[in-house]
Amino acid sequence: MKTIRRLYFYVVAFISIEVVLWGTISLLRSIFTANKIVDNASALAQALSLIFVGVPIFLVHWLWAQRVSAKDEEEKTATVRAVFFYGILLGTLIPVVQNLLALIDRIFLSTASLYTSRAILGGSQTWIDNLIAIIVNLLLAAYFWNILKYEWRTLSETENFAEIRRLYRFVWVLYGLLMVIYGAQQALDYAFTLSTETVLGAIGRETVVNAIALLVVGSPIWYFSWRILQDVLADAKRAERESYLRLGILYLLSLGGVIVVLTAGGNLIYMILMHLLGDGKSFSEFLQNIGGPISIGVPFGVVWAYYGKWLNQQFAFDEDVPRRAGKRRLYFYILSFLGLAATFFAVASLLSVVIDLSFTRSYLSSGGFASTLSTALASLVAGLPLWLMTWRPMQADALEDGDVGGHARRSVIRKTYLYLVLFASVIGGMISGGTLIFTLINSAFGGTGDVINSALNSLQVLVLFVVLLLYHLSALRMDGAASADVLEAKQEGFKLLVLDNGDGKFGASVKSAFAKRAPKVPVTVVNLKDGIPVDLAADAVVFSGSLAVDMPKNAEAWIHSFNGTKLIVTDDAAGVYWLNDYGQVALSALALAEGQDVRPRSAKGTSAWTYVAYVFAALFALQLLFMLFALGISMVTGF
Repeated sequence: MKTIRRLYFYVVAFISIEVVLWGTISLLRSIFTANKIVDNASALAQALSLIFVGVPIFLVHWLWAQRVSAKDEEEKTATVRAVFFYGILLGTLIPVVQNLLALIDRIFLSTASLYTSRAILGGSQTWIDNLIAIIVNLLLAAYFWNILKYEWRTLSETENFAEIRRLYRFVWVLYGLLMVIYGAQQALDYAFTLSTETVLGAIGRETVVNAIALLVVGSPIWYFSWRILQDVLADAKRAERESYLRLGILYLLSLGGVIVVLTAGGNLIYMILMHLLGDGKSFSEFLQNIGGPISIGVPFGVVWAYYGKWLNQQFAFDEDVPRRAGKRRLYFYILSFLGLAATFFAVASLLSVVIDLSFTRSYLSSGGFASTLSTALASLVAGLPLWLMTWRPMQADALEDGDVGGHARRSVIRKTYLYLVLFASVIGGMISGGTLIFTLINSAFGGTGDVINSALNSLQVLVLFVVLLLYHLSALRMDGAASADVLEAKQEGFKLLVLDNGDGKFGASVKSAFAKRAPKVPVTVVNLKDGIPVDLAADAVVFSGSLAVDMPKNAEAWIHSFNGTKLIVTDDAAGVYWLNDYGQVALSALALAEGQDVRPRSAKGTSAWTYVAYVFAALFALQLLFMLFALGISMVTGF
């Protein structure tokens, strides 16, 4: 109930302050621009209405939030409150940057004697419009920034605020980096158009001016926001080094860089091959065309190299060797899957070209195979090295003996990769096999079409899917055989002791569970009524919660002297609850005081709203990835 109430008040406060903010900006713009009052009085009326409606609503909800947070520590440290503060900062400072970019861009365009309407942002605005928006947003940001600084000094628990602050900083990193990448891309693309005469005049020169403005504004934002995140790492704070948000952002930037670079590289190779095969374009047109993939590939190549280095550093922060290897494994298997898909497409396309050239003479004489052949070779050159460089190290790890190989073979990431390839192979084989059978049956019943060409193309795709299936199936079987031998040996050498202090039902239940889930582990049940043998040895001991709180004298000394692992199973002992932390104790006592049943749940750890923030961050990351994929597809297809 508190969470829903808290969400309501902060959401309404956020929306209402934004209404007041832009109403104030609109009002000031109307005042300082005389023609807006004369020409459009409704703009002034609209601005005043926004202010009159928004101010009381904001004050009611914001003052309530401040009053409650001052009395209740839970309200003060809530994740929703942190999201509100950092959301307000983003909602005010990003418009400041946008208006600053528009102002600088128009100044550059005016200096270059170009039309200011060609600015990348705010082409129809004036410098007064931008200054008003900048000043008003900065004043509001300063107000909430001062409150936030005070909050940090008085917080008793900073975990929720620290998590949202980390997300806030990474938003600025991505925002600044996107401006730098776009500016660099536009500048490089313009450099390749200098060989043509059509862009030497006024039309086209705004591209490089806009690019310079993006670099001037975006570079400091990226540099200082990333510098702050790096300085925090230097303080050796475990929370920063072990942050999954940081790891996810580094994955996003590294994988996004790889995808775009390979797509741009493949497109560049395609254009080169088409030019060599005689596409009829002049050399100046060829230079202008290759400017597109080069201008995109170079900035993203720098991103890949730079953040790939920091991703490896992030892996090294993890002191747990298996977990560190797992993080690295995820990165490699994603790239391996992309490389395998590109290689499969390339090989299938090459075989299709060979079949078409063998059975379609007109196709050969017209030279129409150039585009298909260039596409296949470009995909092969980009995809095959990527697959080999990522799959071979992972396969080598899985073939090793010892713990390294065991962890690699049992990895969920590896199994997911193998089963995903098997799934794609089976489904692809079904489709190509069905197409082949349809072609043959349709031809037998007198259907029209190029039967030989269609049948051979379907057959070669089916054969490729079968080869892909058999290869990865053999890898999966080898993993299973090697892992089974090692794990069985470890399980058979593990000694488990079960202590029973009743009629034997507890020991029988545990033994039955092990027979189903861990049949190779030897289980020894000892009833404490019969005493504990002196020479009894075990690696782990299992006993119930009721036995733990009421240990018999004949077993208490043995339990205290036991150096192995103790596994306690919660049972139905009346009035006994096993809690994980102090927060659970407080919540459970509160439930008892209110006459409710005790349902242990952790009061610590990651808040639910932190997960909500992660979801929005993930959606932003997915949107960025989709943009990169769309960019790559448009480069390949030309649309």
